[in-house]
Amino acid sequence: MEVICGIDPGTATIGYGFIQVFPNGDIKAVEFGAIKTSKNDSPSRRLQVLYQELNALLDKFKPSSAAVEKLYFQQNTTTALAVGQARGVILLAFEQAGIPIGEYSPNEVKQAITGYGFADKNQMQEMTRILLNLEKKPSPDDAADALAIAITHNNSRINRL
Repeated sequence: MEVICGIDPGTATIGYGFIQVFPNGDIKAVEFGAIKTSKNDSPSRRLQVLYQELNALLDKFKPSSAAVEKLYFQQNTTTALAVGQARGVILLAFEQAGIPIGEYSPNEVKQAITGYGFADKNQMQEMTRILLNLEKKPSPDDAADALAIAITHNNSRINRL
């Protein structure tokens, strides 16, 4: 069995999801949630919190691979830069841990999970719930997105075999 980590990067909230992949191809959610940083902290402190908390999760769940959502163009340049900085810290943590990384655009994740690259958030959460056989939709939204990213990475690897 292996574990895949999915990350939905952000500034105030970073979604994470760990899925377990069984030899027969079945998957299940191991852990999911969000790393939250305080808007009152400096940008460097927020990145430090992200780095420390992500490393603690990597130490606990020991994923064999990871996936991160690619940064897509946003209207708010300040937000895009901050998310880019968070992605940099996330990629650094994975690299330092020796964890191979996949990167997927939001449309690639939507296509992989629902079969439609422009699915809405509700469709994504419901399909993620079904694929992981969860009783209710995963929450918060950032964690649901992170689980979908991990599933996309798993499916992408299977399709390359």
